Amino acid sequence: MAKFSFKKSILKLHQILGLVTGIVVFIVSITGCLWVFKDEIESLYVEPFIVVEKDGEMITATQAQNLAKEVFPNKHVHGTIFGQPNEALEVIFYELDPEFYQSVFLNPYTGEILGIQDHFSGFFAFVLKGHVRLWLPAEIGEQVVSISVFLFMFILVSGLILWWPKKRKNLKQRLKFDWKATTKWKRKNFDLHSVLGFYVYILGFILAFTGSIMAFNWMYSSVYKGIGGEKTAMFYIPNNKTEKDLAETNAPPIDRLISRLRREDPAALNYEIHYPYADSVSIYVEVAKTDGLYYENDYRYFDQTTLEEIETEGIYGKYGDAKLADKLIRMNYDIHVGAIGGIFGKIIAFLSSLVVASLPVTGILLWYGRKYKRKNPVSSRLSSRVS
Repeated sequence: MAKFSFKKSILKLHQILGLVTGIVVFIVSITGCLWVFKDEIESLYVEPFIVVEKDGEMITATQAQNLAKEVFPNKHVHGTIFGQPNEALEVIFYELDPEFYQSVFLNPYTGEILGIQDHFSGFFAFVLKGHVRLWLPAEIGEQVVSISVFLFMFILVSGLILWWPKKRKNLKQRLKFDWKATTKWKRKNFDLHSVLGFYVYILGFILAFTGSIMAFNWMYSSVYKGIGGEKTAMFYIPNNKTEKDLAETNAPPIDRLISRLRREDPAALNYEIHYPYADSVSIYVEVAKTDGLYYENDYRYFDQTTLEEIETEGIYGKYGDAKLADKLIRMNYDIHVGAIGGIFGKIIAFLSSLVVASLPVTGILLWYGRKYKRKNPVSSRLSSRVS
């Protein structure tokens, strides 16, 4: 009787959480499917800005900033990406409130403006807004998505408890579809929910878990500390070691960084230099190592005046210097989108998200069928005769 009451309570919890979060989980999962192959899909129709490689020097970081500011004079320049010799420079403008995220592409040798890209427009911008905030205002939508994804982990756990058979001999029966020509749609719907739910359980939990780590700072910090992390579980830009010399010079120190980085790390894909937001903070540079992956990137910090390299107290420093816990937490996003496993990992993430999207649909149909099931015609006739 106790076991029955326990499972009945779990079923009630499973149904309530499923009904509350169902539409959110469906939208987040479908948009997640699409986002997984963003780079591959965009490569089919987005033409990269390619230039003719020259022997002369490229324009400097300061020149790139000033040239791009002519396009958006009242917007904040976040940074500039210096890629391969035949690639355009990408000057990134980003502001949080009001939202503004656009890039200006420049010829690295002449400074000519080659194009402008609005990162908040287009199909995948629409997909991302749905994924992280349901196309609602950020302060509302992000909270709804975060809480729903967090609760989805409890839905998965309760679903596994409900799925687990009392007798071991019934285990095989719950691992496969045993459909016949006479099998009704209700049985098929139940199997789609329970069988597919079981097979996607671990992957679905990983997707929800990694998503929650990105959504909640307390969870990010707790997981990092739980796996042995010792640093500050955040992105931390250290301050300068010396006071910045504010005197105007013909060659600002920041303009010497890219040539230095190319010598020190010539195999890097690109170097994203960020302009300091204050005189007291260091210059931050992200060095991309592998196409499509982020956890292996190096994050380096330099004094604005002396270009002396400064270590950070946060987990985002040089990848080679990172400890195991630092590496694991830095892998979180790449795990979330499946990129950690290359194209095979992305396919797994895509299929897992697709199955997860089906669970709220089949679950709601199950709930509806039980809640509003028709009375058995024979029982109805008998009860009418008795009355």
